[in-house]
Amino acid sequence: MSVNHIVTPLDSATLDTKEQYTFYHKMVDFVLKELIVSIQHKHICTYKEVTFFKQYCDVLLYSIEAMRMKYMYDDEDHMKIDLTDSGFPNYLEFRYLYNDLKLRNNHLNKLSDVDQLKTAFLDTLLRKKEPVKRKQLFQAASLVYYSSVKEQYIFNRFIQGKIVNTSKKSGASLMTSWSFYDVTTNRPYICYMYFDYNGQAIANDKDQIYTVLKNNADRAMDMDFMAYTIDKKLPDVQPKRIKRIDVGPMHNVFAKDENEITHGILMGIAKKEIPLASYAMSLKVDEVLSKDTFKEGGFFSKQILQKWNTLEQKKYVMAPHRVIQLLHNQVPQVLHGLAIPPIEMAEFKIK
Repeated sequence: MSVNHIVTPLDSATLDTKEQYTFYHKMVDFVLKELIVSIQHKHICTYKEVTFFKQYCDVLLYSIEAMRMKYMYDDEDHMKIDLTDSGFPNYLEFRYLYNDLKLRNNHLNKLSDVDQLKTAFLDTLLRKKEPVKRKQLFQAASLVYYSSVKEQYIFNRFIQGKIVNTSKKSGASLMTSWSFYDVTTNRPYICYMYFDYNGQAIANDKDQIYTVLKNNADRAMDMDFMAYTIDKKLPDVQPKRIKRIDVGPMHNVFAKDENEITHGILMGIAKKEIPLASYAMSLKVDEVLSKDTFKEGGFFSKQILQKWNTLEQKKYVMAPHRVIQLLHNQVPQVLHGLAIPPIEMAEFKIK
């Protein structure tokens, strides 16, 4: 089945052909790169934030490419796209990558030798003049997968960024970032915390800061609670601003959710009003800022904590021009709730 035969029933969310794996990977790669350009152009993120945003997206794309290699010729297992409200791979797919690579040597020992496969390929193509059997293609893809994919580049449930200095206009002297793949929404989130430090040397407390973030800010949760917990557990850290970017859903022909934008796109594709490769990307930015401080605790153990302002939430939608026109006609009420009008991105074309 070719790309042009992709179907869109809401109870189906697996990729099962080489063409679909290639198409999906190219689409995600294209959309995320367009997203990076758009958030910088529209000043949704600062230049430094965009730099880290791109790094996390690169890790995500590397992982999806590994999935493509893993499943492309596998007739038994198929890569699963999240059914709920995501458009990204199910979180378990990332865990499967980790499990595979932990047993890399065991898998490689069960596969044919590279030279043997090359000889078999040449014999089949040149002497027999027949197409290579799918089983042999799967063995070759598996060899590439197990021998080339690096575990340290797979998108983990939590990825910690470094602590860096920041500009005065940010309202704090230091900033750190982190990213996580939420197991309930099956979407990547990218976070930034701007803070001041009152300790003797940030290098001494760096590991503690990373541990607190990993244990208390590794999933989609209430921002006020997350900010208070971080502040409470790090006495020498004064968080001044915490920003969280919810990347997705990615609305396209592979998304099988109940989102109004997804349904609008699927209907437009079914009626041939927009191309099969049409897409839209939703983005939500949650941010809390410290407006004052207060003291908490007993007489001998008082701690200065931050008072946080009301959560500021901004929603964005990005899509090619034709898709934006379609959404204005089909789901205008959704677009009215955006922080700014839909942001135009380039059209993804199937070659």
